[in-house]
Amino acid sequence: MARYTGPVCRICRRHGTKLFLKGTKCLTEKCPIQRRNFPPGQHGQGRTKMSDYGLQLREKQKVKRMYGLLEKQFRRTFAQASQAKGAPGVKLLELLERRIDNVVFRLGFATSRSQARQLVRHRHVGVGEHRVTVPSFSVRPGMAVRIVGSEKFLAALKETRELTKDRPLPGWLDRHPEEPLGTVTGTPKRDDVQFPIQESLIVELYSK
Repeated sequence: MARYTGPVCRICRRHGTKLFLKGTKCLTEKCPIQRRNFPPGQHGQGRTKMSDYGLQLREKQKVKRMYGLLEKQFRRTFAQASQAKGAPGVKLLELLERRIDNVVFRLGFATSRSQARQLVRHRHVGVGEHRVTVPSFSVRPGMAVRIVGSEKFLAALKETRELTKDRPLPGWLDRHPEEPLGTVTGTPKRDDVQFPIQESLIVELYSK
């Protein structure tokens, strides 16, 4: 499966905000965006005036990279959101939030979405009685998400949960206080996406 393998800290600097692509490093003083809060490259500190199309494209790229999707995957997700009832931008964020790799990340079982995607690919994530190996698997209310593995692996997971214990849990998810188990109690709402996203710009971009 194709995926981005380049430097991720440059992505955060390009968009001028933390996308939390590097796990716990994003919460420390070593985060590059705190040390060099300007776009990368030779002309990163120069003044640039961006067009409306540039703003729309930048917003789409930001959301796409934050959730770890490639262009074809993101376009397919937007097409699915456009066919659903409701505002396309809000539906797009709902579909992205319901991805199993994002759910594992939001439950605090991984420090980043890329690490959560790796857990899914390596058969460490179970939904109900079955293991899921597709990161784009979409969860539904009532589903139970569990991390499975050896005792050594689960012991290491406790360290991860300790690092992510202060991360706010969205209202549509519930987490067991001791076991690596979470429950989907509802569907994501727009307010649950606690990140500065202007989904209207993405809708405008794809409406051209």
